[in-house]
Amino acid sequence: MTNEGALVPELDPLREKSANERFGEWFAQKRPVSWFILKVASKVDPILMRLSGGRVNMTGTNAVVVLHHIGAKTGQARQTPLLYFTEGQNVILIAGNGGLPSHPAWLHNVRANPNVELWIGKRGGLYRARVASAEERATLWPKAIGLYSGYERYQALAGDREIKLVICAPRGS
Repeated sequence: MTNEGALVPELDPLREKSANERFGEWFAQKRPVSWFILKVASKVDPILMRLSGGRVNMTGTNAVVVLHHIGAKTGQARQTPLLYFTEGQNVILIAGNGGLPSHPAWLHNVRANPNVELWIGKRGGLYRARVASAEERATLWPKAIGLYSGYERYQALAGDREIKLVICAPRGS
């Protein structure tokens, strides 16, 4: 598999949001909805997105990509739907984990096995993931908040845990 022109679509996190998008963002920040997205939608969305060609997911936003990664301990293939935005051809993922005090499992997995795939329907390909440096995070964090303002609350809830941003660069051509 290669990345021949079928990369994850560009997504500007600072674009103007529609009224529906603003409502969805507000709604997603409600505790029961956040729980639903983290515990239920994350299991259903990879299937829904594959079947719909990336057009349908349970969050109702077009800013969802499915991360295909390998379990650090098990070696098993995993799929995790995540909000994303782009910086050039790089895809930026946010390891928010709903503001829980621990990092999400997928972050541990991509640190151990940085060769990943990112897909939205049939668009995507092979990427190499790495955690953003402090300088990169300082530039990217305001954009992550522009994408989803709930990340500010997540960071407050996470306490001493700094929410990591993961930069996925296309590999191969």
